[in-house]
Amino acid sequence: MEYGGGDGGDHHDASSDPHKRKKRYHRHTAHQIQRLEAMCPHPDEKQRLQLSRELGLAPRQIKFWFQNRRTQMKAQHERADNCQLRAENDKIRCENIAIREALRNVICPSCGGPPVTEDSYFDEHKLRIENAQLKEELDRVSSIAAKYIGRPISQLPPVQPIHISSLDLSMGSFGGGGPSLDLDLLPGSSSAVPSLPFQQLCLSDLDKSVMTDIASNAMEELLRLLQTNEPLWMKSATDGRDVINIDSYDRIFPRSNANLKDPHLRIEASRDSGVVIMNGLALVDMFMDSNKWAELFPTIVSVAKTIEVISPGALGSHSGSLQLMYEELQVLSPLVPTREFYFLRFCQQIEQGLWAIVDVSYDFPRDNQFANSQCRCHRLPSGCLIQDMPNGYSKVTWVEHVEIEDKTPTHRLYRDVIHSGLAFGAERWLAVLRRICERFACLMVTGTSTTRDLGGVIPSPDGKRSMMKLAQRMVNNFCASISTSISHRWTTLSGLNEVGVRVTVHKSTDPGQPNGVVLSAATTIWLPISPQNVFSFFKDERTRSQWDVLSSGNAVQEVAHIANGSHPGNCISVLRAFNTSQNNMLILQESCIDSSGALVVYCPVDLPAINIAMSGEDPSYIPLLPSGFTISPDGRPDQGDGASTSSASTHSGNMGRSGGSLITVAFQILVSSLPSAKLNLESVTTVNNLIGTTVQQIKAALNCPSS
Repeated sequence: MEYGGGDGGDHHDASSDPHKRKKRYHRHTAHQIQRLEAMCPHPDEKQRLQLSRELGLAPRQIKFWFQNRRTQMKAQHERADNCQLRAENDKIRCENIAIREALRNVICPSCGGPPVTEDSYFDEHKLRIENAQLKEELDRVSSIAAKYIGRPISQLPPVQPIHISSLDLSMGSFGGGGPSLDLDLLPGSSSAVPSLPFQQLCLSDLDKSVMTDIASNAMEELLRLLQTNEPLWMKSATDGRDVINIDSYDRIFPRSNANLKDPHLRIEASRDSGVVIMNGLALVDMFMDSNKWAELFPTIVSVAKTIEVISPGALGSHSGSLQLMYEELQVLSPLVPTREFYFLRFCQQIEQGLWAIVDVSYDFPRDNQFANSQCRCHRLPSGCLIQDMPNGYSKVTWVEHVEIEDKTPTHRLYRDVIHSGLAFGAERWLAVLRRICERFACLMVTGTSTTRDLGGVIPSPDGKRSMMKLAQRMVNNFCASISTSISHRWTTLSGLNEVGVRVTVHKSTDPGQPNGVVLSAATTIWLPISPQNVFSFFKDERTRSQWDVLSSGNAVQEVAHIANGSHPGNCISVLRAFNTSQNNMLILQESCIDSSGALVVYCPVDLPAINIAMSGEDPSYIPLLPSGFTISPDGRPDQGDGASTSSASTHSGNMGRSGGSLITVAFQILVSSLPSAKLNLESVTTVNNLIGTTVQQIKAALNCPSS
């Protein structure tokens, strides 16, 4: 515990001498703290003087220590009271839901029908008026049509009755206190890029000139960050990563920025390098295209859009290309909000086979339409250096440097992994890039060495590529379904754990998704098991029946296998469950793992659809509604419980160094095939129970405590 010296009567002297204005801080010893904590929280003057002599502290220090102690105890009591009030609030909310449901289902005691809310005379009168208007409209249209077909229309074909689903209920009927459960349907599919909160931007020549200067200065800073080691960069004592020396950075790159005094401001800076299996020009081309950029990093980039091309750059090399872009970056959990950036991306070819790409946030003038949506995240010069290597490889050195304004506290489960810089750091970007480049390389391989099946169910290279594209779309859809992007409104349901189950609903209209209303639900749990072991558990066909409700407790068999990378866990599988009544239903699954985390995504697909993909036809219209798991390290160092071996630590980076895992469990269910259908409480209860059962089964199978 620290103590700040008082200023009291020395205020006048301190104002005349600037050296005396600095407050001195002392950290008490363990013995002093133990002795102080043993005392009553309200010591009198005599007791304070006795402690002062005994511990060698000034009476003023003793006084302030006990003041701070009482403040802490008061805060702890208030937190306990808040927890109790929250529990009572949840109870009242459940009662409210039950009462609302009862009111909605109230019936008339005389006739058993719904209660009459309006005068029946006025209802009948209104219907007669509408009926007359419709009849007039029908007569008019019939007379016009009769002129064209040459005969009168005597009778219309009978209209088939429309079956109205019981889901046509008020979506706000089960709202309660706290977070609203008013799940209004979002327009469009969750896999579509949401409409961004701005129109086309008009930039003057002066604006473009300012942007060019900002980008040029950012490029110079990035090159120094990429090519300089000490004193700018230091090795982390905990994991050996490159972390920036803030003092050295401020001396080398001084900035007049008032935000540095903001107590909520936090700096994240990291650097990493590695070799990827893709040539440099292809990487540059993908980085400078916002759509390809989002496809390259589906687990990190939830939204990417080019707002304006300031300069197109040289044809064929993108050198000199400057773009104003928007992006949202995500961690695959509904507990972590996305980070929004409006930034400039500038590409420059340093020499033959060497490119540098820099990103830097752009601050809009106050009168600009963007000024109202300024992000709480600010990107300092960041980016990568791409160097061509023989045989189609490239060496990529990556720097991430951002300022984050933490106005809302980070969720407890993700505090370590985010504040350490692992969640959005350079190591994660590079690990995902390396894995995705391996996937592209496997996609380009025309032989069957990466394909294994039973009886040749994937007959051609075209069939393999079609299956890989189908699986990639499944993964992209899954990542979009649990994103906290601006297009999603998550609502928390109480009951499972302290996190709760987060739900959101959207209307699906994409050709690659089932039409209708889709409910997405997700929760995140912590397990005291290394990420590699959790990933192996989900990948093991022998243990799948312990958690997968789709297999109905039956064993599954892998009937087709497509390798996606050098790690054996990076693959696409087609699974078949034994002894099920649905013999024509298979499970498409893609699993992937790298040093930043892992994914296991799966989706039921009927046999005719799988045959379409395996034959090499376009799989874009095969409907998918995937579920799955995301696995990430918890950011805490391994405590040596034997969860991971040293060889795994060397190979898997943060995955190997972590002793615990953060698991996000996510499901999607089709609530109704009617786009106009609305949600009912039964659907939410079903998916809530589904996630709760799956979590309990996972914990039981891994011998983890249920609470």
